Amino acid sequence: MRVRVWLLIVLCFAVFNTSCVRKGMSAEYVFTYAENHPKDYPTTLGAFEFARLVKEKSKGRIIINVVYDGKLGDELSVIKQIKFGGIDFARASISPLSNEIPILNVLQMPYLYRDDEHMWNVLSGDVGKEIFEDFEGSGIEPLSFYTAGARSFYNSKRPIEDISDLSGLKIRVQQSELMKDMVRMLGAEPVAMEYGQVYGALQRGVIDGAENNTPSYISALHFQYAGYYTKDEHTRVPEVQLCSDVTWSKLSEEDRAIIKEAAIESSIYEREIWDEKERLYEDELLKKGVKINTLSENEREHFKEVLKPLYEKYCSDYMGLINKINEK
Repeated sequence: MRVRVWLLIVLCFAVFNTSCVRKGMSAEYVFTYAENHPKDYPTTLGAFEFARLVKEKSKGRIIINVVYDGKLGDELSVIKQIKFGGIDFARASISPLSNEIPILNVLQMPYLYRDDEHMWNVLSGDVGKEIFEDFEGSGIEPLSFYTAGARSFYNSKRPIEDISDLSGLKIRVQQSELMKDMVRMLGAEPVAMEYGQVYGALQRGVIDGAENNTPSYISALHFQYAGYYTKDEHTRVPEVQLCSDVTWSKLSEEDRAIIKEAAIESSIYEREIWDEKERLYEDELLKKGVKINTLSENEREHFKEVLKPLYEKYCSDYMGLINKINEK
């Protein structure tokens, strides 16, 4: 009798253990996705949608865990980890990538696009494909572009109504030589630092301002110490979803197609969320007492003229591509 009971216990344990293994192994892959923005930020919501679509399209075989709030490091650190496979997926600005992939400088040139629609016509077509082809050999597989809106200046001193108002201001920029030169040519002093350091630097007066989109400006609470926001829209710098080549090499052609398709669909979703959030954020900023002004068309043309030498310095090998963009 005791033997029978013992055999029954062993059999039950075996069945239980097998069911647990099957349940645990229902996902063939479990990947990590790095995002440095908060949980409710448009690009983070896009990442969640990307993960959901991949899981749905792969019937649960591929799980992607989105780690937000910069918990896996700043963008430069994440990009390095992507290259050696420490992180599988990420969303990053093209600015820190442009030092290694020079063609990306084209997409962040000041006043390159007429408007948001023009930018997406460019990125969704043959130009976007050509840009992605230049990632070959970088250790990174580009998946899709995300919007990051238009970048404008904000500071703690005064509204910017003409170029002279930028004179002497210490403006934070990304780790990008192009962005440093742009700010310098407009008469301000560029200060390169990581995104997460900007709030403290504004609070302590280490910098007078920065340049970014309205969702970043409000979500990072920069408006608390830099209450003047000028909509000059000097650049529209797209962001890009990335996959490590190490991770990409593990996937079948079928799974790669699933991930690419999900990335493109999540890009459309993220743009819709961005537009909706941007309208809400601007209303909220006005209620908080932020002084928002729009640079006049004449002064915008002045900015554009002053910054023209940047095209020759950074894009002399890509003027044909720039002409193609202008013709779109």
